[in-house]
Amino acid sequence: MAFISSGYNPSKPMEDRITDIGPRSFEDFYPPVIKKNKGKWDYHEILKPGILVHVSETGDKVFTVRCGTARLMTVSLIREACDIADKYCGGHLRFTTRNNIEFMVDNEKTLNEMVADLSGRKFAGGSFKFPIGGTGAGISNIVHTQGWVHCHTPATDASGPVKAVMDEMFEYFQSMSLPAMVRISLACCLNMCGAVHCSDIGIVGIHRKPPIVETEILDNICEIPLAVAACPTGAIKPSKLEVEGKKVNSVVVNPERCMYCGNCYTMCPAMPLASGQGDGIVLMVGGKVSNRISMPKFSKVVVAYIPNEPPRWPTLTKTIKHIVEVYAKNAKKYERLGEWAERIGWEKFFEVCGLEFSHHCIDDFRDPAYYTWRQSTQFKFTSHVE
Repeated sequence: MAFISSGYNPSKPMEDRITDIGPRSFEDFYPPVIKKNKGKWDYHEILKPGILVHVSETGDKVFTVRCGTARLMTVSLIREACDIADKYCGGHLRFTTRNNIEFMVDNEKTLNEMVADLSGRKFAGGSFKFPIGGTGAGISNIVHTQGWVHCHTPATDASGPVKAVMDEMFEYFQSMSLPAMVRISLACCLNMCGAVHCSDIGIVGIHRKPPIVETEILDNICEIPLAVAACPTGAIKPSKLEVEGKKVNSVVVNPERCMYCGNCYTMCPAMPLASGQGDGIVLMVGGKVSNRISMPKFSKVVVAYIPNEPPRWPTLTKTIKHIVEVYAKNAKKYERLGEWAERIGWEKFFEVCGLEFSHHCIDDFRDPAYYTWRQSTQFKFTSHVE
């Protein structure tokens, strides 16, 4: 009521506004043709990989060109994208949740000119600055977390493996030749801010060793109660230890209870978790958010450990490409990767993809895998995995 008594009108929030506090209305950023036809769109279709058209009840059309980009971009590349938008799109562009840039125009002549322009823009190394694709039954742009660039608890890099994998998968990004959409995501540790557990293929960084306790400096730079409280499994306990004949406050880690999440390092820099020998990648398969044909699914572990092999991660890229190629050859039209695996049986999936089956695989997130392998009649061991 205080706002109303001061003259604020809730039905006209912008009336008599004299400051720039708060965001502008999102409608201010619509391209004119989209603002004009809001709520009137009749249908849309994919004209070719990366190019869509939306048709309004009024007959107006919007052509969208989807370009894959990196999550971490230089200012110069962003400026170049803005210049393209100024030249062809009246200054309008949009970013998708999978790090694509979408340029929108309202006529085919401008569309063709812009596509030719985008296709000709390349980096010094020869790769496309604005590759067109990522729609329909192909591989969409890979979303990922921070990796070694920014995050303090990663078990693998993000940008490096994503670049290496996408170089191998690029033909599927620029075509729609797969049975259905395949989404690949990467999370650089098990905290999983990339939500890869709901992707067709999930690349997850894992630590395999408990944190190192730097006892000689821990009490000087850490709040010990915070480090203890940060552990979700109660693996850390306060302790008094002797260093060079002097009693110091420190902690001890129970390795049997540690799940290598890195929360302790977040609270206490004297408990580093990174390890050149222990860190690596888990490969997960079969997740999806869509409820089309079947319910949404969590992905399942299919490769328990792949070592970090910078700069090109050859084992990782080879494994993912092989899985996609086997899926493309054997799945039915519209069948997502996880749906195909469930139809043929997960044990058969391991067999046809040439993957080793171990006790780390086929966990349902409720119990250790060896308790829940046979919880349904649909899971039967074949001679290949017995």
